[in-house]
Amino acid sequence: MTMDNTHYISSDVISLDDLQHIVDHQQKLALSEEATINIDKCREYLDQKMRENETPIYGINTGFGSLYNIKISSENLSKLQENLVMSHACGTGDEVPHAIVKMMLLLKIQSLSYGNSGVQLATVERLIDFYNHDVLPVVYEQGSLGASGDLAPLAHLSLPLLGKGEVDYQGKRYAAAEVLEQFGWQPIVLQSKEGLALLNGTQFMGAYGVHVLLRAVKYSWFADLIGAISLEGFDGRKEPFNELIHLIRPHKGQVVTAERMLGFFADSQIIEQPKQHVQDPYSFRCIPQVHGASKDAIDYVKKVFRTEINSVTDNPNIFIDSDQIISGGNFHGQPLALALDFLAIALSELGSISERRTYQLISGLRGLPPFLVNNPGLNSGFMIPQYTAASIASQNKQLCTPASADSIVSSNGQEDHVSMGANAATKVLRVMDNLERILAIELMNASQAIEFRRPLQSSGLIESFLKAYRADVPVVQEDRILHYDIEKSVAFLRSFRIEEELLG
Repeated sequence: MTMDNTHYISSDVISLDDLQHIVDHQQKLALSEEATINIDKCREYLDQKMRENETPIYGINTGFGSLYNIKISSENLSKLQENLVMSHACGTGDEVPHAIVKMMLLLKIQSLSYGNSGVQLATVERLIDFYNHDVLPVVYEQGSLGASGDLAPLAHLSLPLLGKGEVDYQGKRYAAAEVLEQFGWQPIVLQSKEGLALLNGTQFMGAYGVHVLLRAVKYSWFADLIGAISLEGFDGRKEPFNELIHLIRPHKGQVVTAERMLGFFADSQIIEQPKQHVQDPYSFRCIPQVHGASKDAIDYVKKVFRTEINSVTDNPNIFIDSDQIISGGNFHGQPLALALDFLAIALSELGSISERRTYQLISGLRGLPPFLVNNPGLNSGFMIPQYTAASIASQNKQLCTPASADSIVSSNGQEDHVSMGANAATKVLRVMDNLERILAIELMNASQAIEFRRPLQSSGLIESFLKAYRADVPVVQEDRILHYDIEKSVAFLRSFRIEEELLG
């Protein structure tokens, strides 16, 4: 739900496109009236339950994990929740990128807004303050098992609510207490269950998944476009993209890829010139089948994450209408862990076939000079960027070992099966970053190969794209330091805006 440049948090289904819109337009967040009522009603219900009921309710007036059998007295309930947040802030390793921390805040706010978590309105409003003012808690990559929720990362996300921990604000690191004082915000005093509601949940895995998925859609399109430029540079044939082939094996991603490729070739002189060969290598000929399979995998993962970001994933859950507080396992990240591993494989394959096209382009075939450079021998040309792409593609294959196939016992055996989805999440971001670099290297090679097809022209779309690229990365006439070309190519892809209808 959007008004002006504000997105109102509500029970309306929020899609990945909505999240893309919120990020792209730097929208502020606010609670809808519905969300405010839901949060308040649930908190009032829980407070009333606590006044009327002395029986143990897990995590509300008991210890946590394997300490569930220890009853906590009423006067210590707030201290219990504060202790929970502090003791669970055990993250280590690299810091989570700011864009992902911000997405964690958004997804946590969304999950708490449904009125099944029992948090105070003030707690959710402070999370919104952090989001709107870019006060980003310092969160670390390592520490979550992806079940019981993302405990350690979400503890670090929550510490600044209490005036503890650290935040990044306006490009600098501060103690959270300093920034709270700067804004005139009092630390939140957590009420019963609130710490558990903040720490239980899948928002670390969820934020990584959303961030990578939004990029995956863009880079799937780039894989097609750059593959098309490579095919033209290789003087390849367009027959393998004929719809008749794909309609008799109509996987959606395959059909979409073939249609898109033919669109890229529209009005190209290069693709229409007579060919000396009757077939192309698989890395060109099977682009629809390979890229298409990755598209279908990405679509599957999008469905999983669409469900997850519209879900309540803390524990226990509060159901006012049926007058029940039920302890379950919605924090378990198995659906995400499997999907993130699948996404890593799908992205890795786009990189794997891209590197093979790069290899073909430098092989001195089809009238192209060895290593795509004049005077080869004196010049090494594009010999070594292929090494770089090969190294990265192989690293991606190594990163595709599934995290979700692993589990390890924790919390004295109470938490005896975990998803390892957080490791799947941090791995898939590395795979995504690697894919970006592999495609950037293919673009360097493909655009260089096209120069050896001149004066023939490619299609209007490809020529326009190459013109924009050439403004940043000129043709290589003789050897130069290609590291800079790779970095500029990555930056070009990252900043290039694709019209939404083209992504379709």
